[in-house]
Amino acid sequence: MDHYAQQAERIFRSGVAAVRPQQFMRGCMPHALLEKAERIFVLGAGKAASAMALETELLLQDRITQGLIVTNDPHAPALSRIQTITGGHPVPDQNSLIAGTAMRQMAGAMQPGDLVLFLLSGGASALLADIPEGSTMEELQQLFDSLLKSGADIREMNAVRKHLSAIKGGQLARALHPADIYTIILSDVPGNDPAVIGSGPTVADPTTFAEAWAVLDKYRLTGSLPEGLRHHLQQGLSGAIAETAKPGELPHTRHCVAASNRIALEAAAAEASSLGYHTQILTDTATGEARHLATRLVREALAYDGPYPACLLAGGESTVHVTGTGKGGRNQELALAAGILLKDAPNITFLSAGTDGIDGPTNAAGAVINAALLKKAPAPHPYLDNNDAYHFFQQAGGLIMTGHTHTNVMDLMAILIQRPAL
Repeated sequence: MDHYAQQAERIFRSGVAAVRPQQFMRGCMPHALLEKAERIFVLGAGKAASAMALETELLLQDRITQGLIVTNDPHAPALSRIQTITGGHPVPDQNSLIAGTAMRQMAGAMQPGDLVLFLLSGGASALLADIPEGSTMEELQQLFDSLLKSGADIREMNAVRKHLSAIKGGQLARALHPADIYTIILSDVPGNDPAVIGSGPTVADPTTFAEAWAVLDKYRLTGSLPEGLRHHLQQGLSGAIAETAKPGELPHTRHCVAASNRIALEAAAAEASSLGYHTQILTDTATGEARHLATRLVREALAYDGPYPACLLAGGESTVHVTGTGKGGRNQELALAAGILLKDAPNITFLSAGTDGIDGPTNAAGAVINAALLKKAPAPHPYLDNNDAYHFFQQAGGLIMTGHTHTNVMDLMAILIQRPAL
């Protein structure tokens, strides 16, 4: 990597560091609820669940009666009072099912005076799973994989997931009654809607079976829908299966959005300023197809007419409609598409990476690119056409490798702009 690519990565890593659980867990603890609770249970699900649980143990120690979390990190830190299950992501696996069953069993033991601290972060939709009656894990995995490749956004995917579950969409909160529930949330969705994050197992859900079916129809997935899942959804449409928990139905629940993409962006902006860049945060709700988002962000970069050097920052989460057979993730595809558009702009460096450190089914967080890297790289268009950005950057350089970061607040994009040559 050249100097500017290294600086872009440094700015990204500063954003990630600002939203690790040790930075926010203490400030989000519900002290009044903790003081009056007779028993405290810690449950959780998501990519950051293990780090959130570790901080919770440090803060509450022997006040914790029992706990269970599910995460995707095979190297999760050891916990003393909270059991850890490593589940499947981005599609559920048998361990995800074990975690879902265990949490429902624990819910049956709740009593008045109990408090459940639920630690929720992105990834929980796959990590905490159950199977509709008459269906199979293979059918659920098939549909989740199809949704991930369809181009559906996180709200659409989770509307479907919630209506194929007896846990998601506030239904776990139903089961946990009469305990009080306080959910500490690390947001990985644009707008920080708690009903969407991790499919909201403890948060009321405004979506319906009809909306879930409409999503599948929009992305032409109803024709290939496995029979068991089709039957479940049709039962829901007819009213034979109860809806998810609706707003106003869960008075025993409260929540706190503890950290979000905006916090990461502000920390990244501070780091960029310390490096001498004039910084500007464009948005924390960047969405859409990765290639289209690349076009919009490159347009902003090329139109920039402020002081130099500059750093434009954006946060959010793009989507990819996978048609090729290659390997990659939304951030790598976004970076490659942007790099192609910037091949004649040697003064601009573009980075896109996921704050969780995992971009799609790869070991990279994302990628950084500029004209200097492109000059040494193979022809980029065939890789983009085949959704194969990972192998492009593996050969050309530019992969951002962080490993599991134990946090997750969507993606960060950093655009460094030097003064153009005369």
